[in-house]
Amino acid sequence: MIAPLSSPVQARRAKAAAMIASRTISTTMIARAALFVLLAMVLAVRPVAAQSILRDAETEALLNDMAAPLVEAAGLQSNGFEIVLVNDQSINAFVAGGQRVFIHSGLLLAADNANEVQGVIAHELGHVTGGHAISIRDGFSNAGNISILSILAAAALIAAGAPDAGMAVMSGGSRAAIGQFLAFSRVQESSSDLAGAEYLSTAGISGRGSLAFFRRIQNQEYRLAIPQTNAYNRTHPLSGDRIAILTELYENDPAWDAPTDPALEARFQRARAKLLGFIETPQRTMIAYPQSDTSVPARYARAYAWHKEAYPDRALAEVDALLADAPHDPYFLELRGQVLLESGRPDEALPALREATLNSRSNPLIAALFGHALIATEDSANYEEALSVLRTAVQRDNRNPFAWRRLGYIYSQEGDLARAYLATAEYASLTGQPREAFVNAQQAMLGIPQGTPDWLRAQDIVMAMRGEVEELDEDERRERRRPAPDG
Repeated sequence: MIAPLSSPVQARRAKAAAMIASRTISTTMIARAALFVLLAMVLAVRPVAAQSILRDAETEALLNDMAAPLVEAAGLQSNGFEIVLVNDQSINAFVAGGQRVFIHSGLLLAADNANEVQGVIAHELGHVTGGHAISIRDGFSNAGNISILSILAAAALIAAGAPDAGMAVMSGGSRAAIGQFLAFSRVQESSSDLAGAEYLSTAGISGRGSLAFFRRIQNQEYRLAIPQTNAYNRTHPLSGDRIAILTELYENDPAWDAPTDPALEARFQRARAKLLGFIETPQRTMIAYPQSDTSVPARYARAYAWHKEAYPDRALAEVDALLADAPHDPYFLELRGQVLLESGRPDEALPALREATLNSRSNPLIAALFGHALIATEDSANYEEALSVLRTAVQRDNRNPFAWRRLGYIYSQEGDLARAYLATAEYASLTGQPREAFVNAQQAMLGIPQGTPDWLRAQDIVMAMRGEVEELDEDERRERRRPAPDG
């Protein structure tokens, strides 16, 4: 099951206090204005935090398996590394803190094969090992230093009665700061290219896919008329330069002719088709995978398309054709159960989801769907099994708000209100609702024995959310004190 998940990361609104001065502009005011402009321009060229994350058991398992030899080659621990799929149709991937790589859905759909995606993962691992998510602060700091100096010089000119000259100095300083930051970014990208090539080589994976993907990016730049001769205003080196350097490295590497594991490639093609069926319109899916195509990826994509169009019988016909050749495939079984469940037939969904959970070794995402189906039957005889399934799901993956919400419902039905409050607090903290998380965690602490793991977890949520709640309260008080507009 592919499911969108609201990200707990939410962009905060910029806070600007209107300052009324006489004829002299203070250095603080200039600094704020210039740094705001600088930050706005920098953010325009950096990846933006995702608003939606896609969770799918099959795709996550595939990406982890594709990355595993590269993670080992990079000298990282696999249990600390994670790939997150972002619901965004642009062709992009980025690193945002620690060992977490974000890959846009558009990148997976644009890739022709698994080897191309492995090339992207290798490059992003170069950012991870280079500490670029941390050292980016140095780039901001250095750029900021230049900007601050220009701001102070501009303030002196403005105070001396030369506002035009002062603003020109400030503008020049900001451009210099941005230029330094972009140069800093290009150095990071170049070092990640080389590191990625090293990891592919060490893992015995061909760089053909990496080169093919860079050429695809270059072709896209040509179509968009992006200049190819001057890198000054770019966050990345010129694509042609990157391709020239990497071509020499890859073509002389022993792994250049290494084939991709056919089983891995087959898994990629079906996961890619599944994603396309979920994201694209049914009409586009049918064009990409017409009825005449009876391959596994085609049936997979069409099953999602028919399900989105509210034709459950046609969707089930495609799934059953898949199950005829692979009757115990957990992901085909999961999809069958999903179609039945979301078509209002939860009782019929239970056998497929129960087997999918068993055959996937209780994958937490599949188990969460199974638990939901047990609840959806509205048969209290199924609640005990639902409680067991959902508790296992959140123990293995505590970042799934859907599972926490369903678990909270079961706790409330079973009369365990304290843990229902705790599950609700978990759900709220994951979906960007600090006040709800704070209040429910406090209620949980009142009913759970002190010092137990659940009580300590509730206490952690209270402590984590307190600062955000206090900030929200202060914003509300400030808003109430604001004078009403005239009229």
